[in-house]
Amino acid sequence: MSVLFGILAIIGYIVMFVGAVWILIIAFKKSVLWGLGSLFIPFVIFVFTFMHWGDSKKPFFIWLIGFVISIIFVILSVVVRAH
Repeated sequence: MSVLFGILAIIGYIVMFVGAVWILIIAFKKSVLWGLGSLFIPFVIFVFTFMHWGDSKKPFFIWLIGFVISIIFVILSVVVRAH
């Protein structure tokens, strides 16, 4: 059962990756500095996302859904493995 939860957590990571790459593409379209900052400086991607909410809302929610999915299934995997 924990293997299934692990696979589902990986699917969550993939969804997170898609959302993050989508935000990076938007950042690079705004300017190269926003793109590079979002890529290399921690938390700049979140600053960009909230400063450009209209453009970044959909990929942010995709990232957030992937985050929630991965956290839920990582926790379930640990709980199942502990019992």
